[in-house]
Amino acid sequence: MPFAYYDRLSRRERGIYDRSDGVSAIEVPLAAQLRPLVGLLAAALQSDRRPDVEAVANRLCLGVTRALGVEDVAVVVLAVRPTLREAELHGLYTRDGRRTPRIRVWMRTVHYKRVVAFRTFLRTLLHEVCHHLDYTCLELEDSFHTEGFFKRESSLFYQLVPREAEAAGPATRRGGR
Repeated sequence: MPFAYYDRLSRRERGIYDRSDGVSAIEVPLAAQLRPLVGLLAAALQSDRRPDVEAVANRLCLGVTRALGVEDVAVVVLAVRPTLREAELHGLYTRDGRRTPRIRVWMRTVHYKRVVAFRTFLRTLLHEVCHHLDYTCLELEDSFHTEGFFKRESSLFYQLVPREAEAAGPATRRGGR
């Protein structure tokens, strides 16, 4: 079922939206080999070491893009989330066709300046990766927040954090203080 803004889309945009909505997963070859990076990312985030979080996030994203054979994406980890009029910005994907596409993610909350929970951070990172994959892997002309998009995000998360590992302990659920 399309989200409310679907009615405001042009015919061309609806076609892109529908194609996106029809894809529920992108299988990452050898995703299990990337799982140790998830643990390293959790440890770096919990230790509040921004450069380490950025380095591991880049390695994880590079692993995904290389496994899928698509253009790489650079990850920049910033400190406190910016505030927009209605909400906090958790992550941002940008591409301009001239430079390497970039993902920006923030590791601290606006109000308390605390390190975000690990699961929230990883989901945000993977959300932005999914925008990148919409352009590079699915070759869509735009990246909409469709139900299919959110299913792809969850699929990617569970390829990297199996459900049994998620239930096993705090390393995969928490990273904040």
